[in-house]
Amino acid sequence: MEKVKLIWDFRGAAASQTAVHHAKHLTEFAAAEHANFYEIGSENVSEFHSLAFVIVQRDEILKYRDILKPHRAVLAD
Repeated sequence: MEKVKLIWDFRGAAASQTAVHHAKHLTEFAAAEHANFYEIGSENVSEFHSLAFVIVQRDEILKYRDILKPHRAVLAD
């Protein structure tokens, strides 16, 4: 099954903390909605750019896109 990474980008001096905080909310959402996410997390891209993400099955993209409104999506490894 193909996987897709839904991504929320954060920029600025507090980007890292904001991404971690957003990932916490994604974890809470997954627990409350019994969402079948492969992975939830955050990554630092640079000093002023971080992101939060969830990895979902490709056939669930539209469902989670409409609910969670990610900034972008890419195929996951």
